[in-house]
Amino acid sequence: MTTSKGTIQGYNGIAISDSQNQIILQANTCGSVGEQQTLKPAVEQLKETFKELGTEDTFKQAKFTADSGFHSKINLEYLDTTGLDCYLADTGFRSRNPLFSESKTYQDEKEKAHKKRHKRNGKYFSVSDFSFNKEQMSCTCPTGNPMWCSSQQTKVNGKLYYRFEGYLNDCKTCPKQKKCMQKAVSSHGRQVIIAHDKSSQASNVIDKMKAKIDSVSGRREYSQRLGTIEPVFGNITVNKGMNRFTLRGQEKVNAQWQLFCLVHNIEELRNSLH
Repeated sequence: MTTSKGTIQGYNGIAISDSQNQIILQANTCGSVGEQQTLKPAVEQLKETFKELGTEDTFKQAKFTADSGFHSKINLEYLDTTGLDCYLADTGFRSRNPLFSESKTYQDEKEKAHKKRHKRNGKYFSVSDFSFNKEQMSCTCPTGNPMWCSSQQTKVNGKLYYRFEGYLNDCKTCPKQKKCMQKAVSSHGRQVIIAHDKSSQASNVIDKMKAKIDSVSGRREYSQRLGTIEPVFGNITVNKGMNRFTLRGQEKVNAQWQLFCLVHNIEELRNSLH
């Protein structure tokens, strides 16, 4: 897993629980930082579970919520085919909420994060420092050297980008190399991705979800996610001490995660009897 702290050998634990009893209905692990690719397999497994239990109607009538880590055009298009009543937040969901815009705490934290990013990004050239010409499909680096277009269809979070890369010899001899790249040039030059026009990024499913989750009823439904799944992870990681995996390999890690989820479920079922 490539993280902000470097590349580590690790996994993410994924779980789906119900809101009434906080019973985990599906649990799995993935060996990547991004969670987007895990949503479809998780929902498919959940669907199969309800089918085996003979309660397929429960699946069709459920309201499904997930945080912005799972938000993408591909996932929204897939969920559209399931018949689920879904509520997936995007990264700008909080900023569009009038309650947060009036919250001093939220604004203070947002300002801190902005200053932190600016301080970090100020050390290196950003995308805005590169000159892009759409008509000529060309890009020039801050030093004035031309770059070559390695891809016109790079997809990130469901959005399309152009990918440009500096010529290796130019980057190796560039006097501003330390201002441009964090590591010494080796196999390739500086890479930069530039977004397509917003008009080409417009997506029906994304716009529909934004409108749905920004509505009064949508915000109310999504707000229940916090009390549905976060206590589950809190119980497992804090109360049960599962703050890191102690095994290696997908199969072993998966078994360890599901075992802890099983213990959580047994505890919840026991508590429901009192």
